[in-house]
Amino acid sequence: MKIQKDSPSAKIVRKEIGYSSLTLITFCATSWMIFQWEKSGITKIYRDIHQHSYAYFAVSIIIMIMLHDAYFYWTHRLLHLPKLFNWIHKTHHLSSNPTPWASFSFHPVEAIISAGIIPLIVLSIPCHPYALFCFLTFMTFINVMGHLGYEAIPKWVTKGKIGKWQNTSTNHNIHHQHSKCNFGLYFTFWDKLMGTHAVEKED
Repeated sequence: MKIQKDSPSAKIVRKEIGYSSLTLITFCATSWMIFQWEKSGITKIYRDIHQHSYAYFAVSIIIMIMLHDAYFYWTHRLLHLPKLFNWIHKTHHLSSNPTPWASFSFHPVEAIISAGIIPLIVLSIPCHPYALFCFLTFMTFINVMGHLGYEAIPKWVTKGKIGKWQNTSTNHNIHHQHSKCNFGLYFTFWDKLMGTHAVEKED
């Protein structure tokens, strides 16, 4: 289901691609920095999967997701303060009708803030590289899904007991249209708790 009737202009899509390319450079630099930190022994990254249980491996991915959900919500709210929005976050909101290319279309400063979750994770909890890979894959998938411009999740799922806590493409598209609601990434917990949750009006 297409969320907005119109499609974004080619000019906006080109900007999304350009800023996403800059973000990719920032993320690569962050990865290099983490690799150097690991060699210096200052991270909690472990490579022997038997050092912790397989159960912990699975739980560590869930911990990363929950940490990132909180980190994203509050840094996102911060970036919507007027001065920071105009200086930094407005770049992302050039896409009022986002495409998947908008997923990482950030001002360079926002790209650094976005990448900041990884140092936070590797310095605070034991994590295996494969667990980090699973987390980053999930993060990328959800972020792209949120900027599809199409809703892929049926309403009977999002209105269910579990599905109602899941963020959707529609939720994030509403954020791009109005910018004062739906700040979350994976879930709606923080938005509902802080009174910033908004839903699509029924026909």
